[in-house]
Amino acid sequence: MNKSAKIWMNGELIDWIDAKIHILSHVVHYGSSTFEGIRCYDTLKGSAVLFLDEHIKRLRDSSKIYRIEIPYSEKELKEAIIATIKANNFNACYIRPLVYRGQGALGVNPHRASIEVAIATWEWGTYLGEDVLETGVDVRVSSWTRPAPNTLPSWAKAGGNYLNSQLIKMEALMDDYAEGLALDVNGYVSEGSGENIFVIRDGIIYTPMSGQSILPGFTRYAIMHIAKEQGYEVKETLIPREALYVADEVFLTGTAAEITPVRSIDKYPIGNEKRGPITEVLQKEYLKIVQTGEDPYNWLTFL
Repeated sequence: MNKSAKIWMNGELIDWIDAKIHILSHVVHYGSSTFEGIRCYDTLKGSAVLFLDEHIKRLRDSSKIYRIEIPYSEKELKEAIIATIKANNFNACYIRPLVYRGQGALGVNPHRASIEVAIATWEWGTYLGEDVLETGVDVRVSSWTRPAPNTLPSWAKAGGNYLNSQLIKMEALMDDYAEGLALDVNGYVSEGSGENIFVIRDGIIYTPMSGQSILPGFTRYAIMHIAKEQGYEVKETLIPREALYVADEVFLTGTAAEITPVRSIDKYPIGNEKRGPITEVLQKEYLKIVQTGEDPYNWLTFL
């Protein structure tokens, strides 16, 4: 990965190489962390962070679900993010705020462990490849399903939750697919290893419901909002696996993936095996905001 000069840790900006934790930190053994993935864009109006307030609120919500009390206010975290971006002289970057349990407890009970906070930034291009925003990607339905709703809280963006995502992603890559799609515990379409999914058929846009073991993403929210403003019907509903194979268009959304078209699923061609017309409209409207800085929704926070 691309290294940057500074990382913010527990209130201080320190050199990248010095940002270390102890091997007996609770997070290393039990995955006890919460985090966010945020993008700063170099717009025509200057550098701006997309959904900064919303990401920090979700970081706090995720931590609350896992009974982690963050020792900084939301205002302090946002100021630290902006300070870290500026310290690294980035016009555009990916931002990773991380809250984790440190030393003090080795056992399933984490309450005696310290609570540590870090913020890293680095330059990161298109998540699934440089050309895929137009050409699309090949994906497969994973043999791994998302956990049932009463096992792991999917609304929490927590480190341990992503062990399931790793299995989905590695399986897909080993079979020469760019990404894997998970079904929920009842066999309906849930999400990708790190993205939400939209399915288009006969001009209607479908996406899984937020209770189907998905992380309700902010890019998902943005696309639903933009689609409705463009006059499209959007339905949050159960999507059976076979609906993927007869879809006119399918695309993935996420902070890292942005809006990535899917050209095939399990080797079934989707549409014309490239970005479809509705996907293109939504993608261009979304990218116009983050590229130009013209933001009618107040989603951007300018540095």
